[in-house]
Amino acid sequence: MTGLDAGETAGVALAAAHVLIGFMATVLVSANRRPSAAIAWVLAIIFIPFLGAIAFFFVGRDRLPAHRRKQQREMNARLLAHSSPAALPADPSADPPWLVSVTRLNDTLGALPMVGGNHVAILEGYAESFDEMIAAIDAAEERVHVEFYIAVLDSSTRPFFDALARAAARGVEVRVLSDHVSGFLYPFRAETQSFLRGAGIRWFAMLPLRPLRGQWQRPDLRNHRKIVVVDGAVAFTGSQNLIDETYLKKKNIARGLHWMELMVRVEGPAARELDAVFLTDWAAESGDSLPFLDLPSAGTGTIAVQTVPSGPSFDNDNNLKLFAALIHKADSRISITSPYFVPAESLELALLTAAARGVSIELFVSEIGDQKLVHHAQRSYYQALLAAGVRIYLYRAPAVLHSKHFTIDEDVAIIGSSNMDVRSFSLNAEVSLLLHSAEFVERMRRVEDRYRRESRELLLDEWSRRPWGEKTLDNLARLTSSLQ
Repeated sequence: MTGLDAGETAGVALAAAHVLIGFMATVLVSANRRPSAAIAWVLAIIFIPFLGAIAFFFVGRDRLPAHRRKQQREMNARLLAHSSPAALPADPSADPPWLVSVTRLNDTLGALPMVGGNHVAILEGYAESFDEMIAAIDAAEERVHVEFYIAVLDSSTRPFFDALARAAARGVEVRVLSDHVSGFLYPFRAETQSFLRGAGIRWFAMLPLRPLRGQWQRPDLRNHRKIVVVDGAVAFTGSQNLIDETYLKKKNIARGLHWMELMVRVEGPAARELDAVFLTDWAAESGDSLPFLDLPSAGTGTIAVQTVPSGPSFDNDNNLKLFAALIHKADSRISITSPYFVPAESLELALLTAAARGVSIELFVSEIGDQKLVHHAQRSYYQALLAAGVRIYLYRAPAVLHSKHFTIDEDVAIIGSSNMDVRSFSLNAEVSLLLHSAEFVERMRRVEDRYRRESRELLLDEWSRRPWGEKTLDNLARLTSSLQ
């Protein structure tokens, strides 16, 4: 038997390396990871071994570095020490019997306590929400805190930025946070930062990618929150970014696309809790631990609110666990609005189980998608949902329904920045409000009624007969959702 020549030796070495990489991938990738995601990554590494391994190195970890997670735990302890006293509504008999267990779940995962006495206004119009925020900023006396995933100075947002400049000019402390990567994806980045500097406004990028300064993590771990807080007493949050409703994309403008949003204005103790979320992010990015404003914990409103931050700085998927728990608790009705609906397996199972229990479920999504891969992945879930009895409404083009909220039965609602997809559950920093109030849910019902009027219902027979080419794209796109 002759020895191997150089080419054969190299081939054997490569084969051995391939086997070793596959074995190591199976062991390392599967640790503390959902089986579906682990299998997807292992297959990627085995079939495209070197590119797959490189991809996993860059985007395979869905948590921030250890020092950022430690910082979050320390800030959680500080928040709880300075947070408003927990306060469910005055009439415990009016609560769903399961509400206390859900708020306790949130407490365990790192949320702030539920606080009563809040006023909450629903802001549907794009310009209306800007007008409300500008009015609040113009009334600021001590400080204004602004945090947006996307913050761009354009013709639509200029009045907002001008209000910030006016506040800074009269001595109000104005602080702004925006996501680092998103700043490179939209125009006027330099102009926006120049305006803030010229107005004397402190600005920091969230989750910056600056390897030479030691600032590095998985590139697609982003801060997706939308928060404005004035004097710790009035706050805004929801789905809307600080940018024109076309998102300034040429292809959007050519197609006539415009974004439909929903924000809420919160006045009362919950505004202080939203400010605490901002303070956490400010400390992480600036290094400054700012004091909490000393405000009365009691409010005059009737709505109880719990602020639930989530994201890769936490050790758990806080929002996913909350959403799944609420769906399991639902007794009669669930209404969901999500622009990007690519549910985790646990959430899909919760919805299918609720439908089988006789819960009436409706899902509002856009008729068209601005992100093709996500849109096709989303469509792959419609068949099972429709077959289970879930009613799906497609919000008519050219509007893109970007609102993010859902209601449970008659007195519980969720509103915030979180989509119902794997990205929002594991990769993005998000903030959600859990609201308890029959009167508030009744107002949300009117929003849902309007969505229904402006949508067309998708029926199972129609969906089953869609072309095979579309089905193939949908199913292939679905596979990518597990690569987290």
